[in-house]
Amino acid sequence: MGYPDQRFNVNLSILFTELPLLERPAAAAAAGFTAVELWWPWIETPTPDRSELDALKKALDDAGTQLVGLNFYAGQLPGPDRGALSVPGEESDRFRANIDVAADFAASVGCKALNALYGNRVDGVDPAAQDELALENLVLAARAADRIGAILLIEALNKPESPRYPLVSAPAAIEVVDKVNAATGLGNAKFLLDLYHLSMNGEDLHEVIEKYTDRTGHVQIADNPGRGAPGTGDLDLAGLLDRLRKAGYEGWVGLEYKAGDRPSAESFEWLPRPQRAAN
Repeated sequence: MGYPDQRFNVNLSILFTELPLLERPAAAAAAGFTAVELWWPWIETPTPDRSELDALKKALDDAGTQLVGLNFYAGQLPGPDRGALSVPGEESDRFRANIDVAADFAASVGCKALNALYGNRVDGVDPAAQDELALENLVLAARAADRIGAILLIEALNKPESPRYPLVSAPAAIEVVDKVNAATGLGNAKFLLDLYHLSMNGEDLHEVIEKYTDRTGHVQIADNPGRGAPGTGDLDLAGLLDRLRKAGYEGWVGLEYKAGDRPSAESFEWLPRPQRAAN
């Protein structure tokens, strides 16, 4: 029951950020973790130099950490952006330029899940036009993910923190998942179920788990309020993860929380060290 039954990974784009990127895999390993995930690390460019990609691969390999989730290029994240694929013009072009770069890097490190953040609504642009562009780009991303044997993740964020992001409920994200799968016939688009974001939206988490676990490809957690470590807020994260497990979810649970004012390595006391290494 609770945490011992889960396969946890650490999100190195929100934890261990007090360290340079290439030092974070080793820090996660020193804390007892064997699996990690990342937002797109190069926010300024969708197409970093080969040397930068190789250096990150080496850091992951040297630490003995498995990359289990990677975002496609998503603009300034953290920052004002929430993705690029539905934003017409340069940002959509940058997303497309990133698709094969991200997929090939994922393949090189054995990562089997790629997350495509939808992007904010843009003033003066018809939302229907943005949704049409989004579907075109998500189809390309799903095909690239399929090429490397990976899934494509579609994430719902929360409206208070991302007011211009259109996918701010589980049903909204699931609708996009279904549209992508219908368009490609591949069936590899899945829901990224983030318990923090859904709780911020006031959704019935038990109902979401009951309805959508079979279409969920990845789970992320943080407590609410505050987006801190489990036990710092009011969410019964152990109970919710139990429900997910009983509903058939056997995938990764990403730790996507803020460590607060202390070093990231001190934020894991809620999880006994023997339970940190991936089963």
